[in-house]
Amino acid sequence: MTAGRPAVVFRPAVRQHGRVTETFDALTRLVGAGDVVVLSGAGLSTESGIPDYRGPSGAARRHTPMTYQTFTRDPGARRRYWARSHLGWRTIARAAPNAGHRAVARLQRAGLVTGVITQNVDGLHTAAGSTGVIELHGRLDEVVCLDCGNLTSREELDRRLREANPGFDAHIAAVNPDGDVDLPDDAVARFRGVDCGICGTGMLKPDVVFFGETVPATRVAECFSLVERARLLLVLGSSLTVMSGRRFVIRAAKLGIPVAIVNQGPTRGDGHATLTLDGPLGELLPALAERTAAGAPPVGPALAAPAAV
Repeated sequence: MTAGRPAVVFRPAVRQHGRVTETFDALTRLVGAGDVVVLSGAGLSTESGIPDYRGPSGAARRHTPMTYQTFTRDPGARRRYWARSHLGWRTIARAAPNAGHRAVARLQRAGLVTGVITQNVDGLHTAAGSTGVIELHGRLDEVVCLDCGNLTSREELDRRLREANPGFDAHIAAVNPDGDVDLPDDAVARFRGVDCGICGTGMLKPDVVFFGETVPATRVAECFSLVERARLLLVLGSSLTVMSGRRFVIRAAKLGIPVAIVNQGPTRGDGHATLTLDGPLGELLPALAERTAAGAPPVGPALAAPAAV
C-alpha cells in the first residue's frame, strides 16, 4: 500500500480512539457525499452463515470449486456437483440478510448509494431491500438449461431432485460457499440427476458464473458504467483476489475516483485504495449507515483519491 494511506484495524474496544476514529470519520465523509457504488464480496455474507472461500477460515483452503469446463465435460463430476449441491442448497435458501446487508439497503434508501454490484450469488442484497442489484456472478436460486436456455427456480429443481432421490437428505454435512457439501463416493454413485423439464434432455446448471467461465459482457459493461459515474467505490467484504471484481477498483483508481475498502484482512486492491478498514462488517456498516443516513454533518475535507496506478 502507498505510504500515508490510512490502513487501520477496526475493533470494538478501540473504535473510538486514534486513527480508527479518524479513518472512520473520513469514510463517513466520503459516503455522506453520495453517489456511492458498492462492490460486495463473500465476506459480507459470512454473518448470514454462508462461508467465505478466502476468509480467515475459508473453504478455498480445503475445497476446490467446480470449473465450467469440468462441469460440462465430465458426467461424473457433474453428478457429484448436483448431489452435493442438492444438500447444501437448504443452507443457502435459509440464509437471511445480516446487519451489513441491511445497512447497504439503508444507505441506498437514503440516496447515498446509487448502485450495488455483488460478487455473491446468494441474493441477500435484494432480500435486504436493495434495488437494481447487479449480480456479477449470477444467482444460485435460478437454474439454466445449457441446451434450450430455459430458466427455472432452484426450488423447483430441488423438488424434482427430492422426488428422484428419497432419503438422500440424511447425508447432509459441512456446507461450502457455493452450496456444496462434503459427500462420500458411494452416496454420489447412488444419486440420480434430472434433465431439463422443458426440452427433456438438456444439461442443467445453476445460473452462476463458474470458475473458468466468462461474465456476460453486457453485465460487465453495466458495472463499468456505474463505477465511472460514482464519487466513491466502496468495497465490502471482498479480497479482490479474482480480476472479475478487482478490475472495477483498478478502473476507479485510474479515473481518480476514491476507493474505500472495508474487509477482514488485506486485499489485492489495497494498493489502489484511498483508505482501508479491517473489521467486522456487521458492526461497522450499521454504524456507518447511522452516521451518514441520519444526516450527520461532515467534519473537514474528505480524503482525496490516490494517484492512478
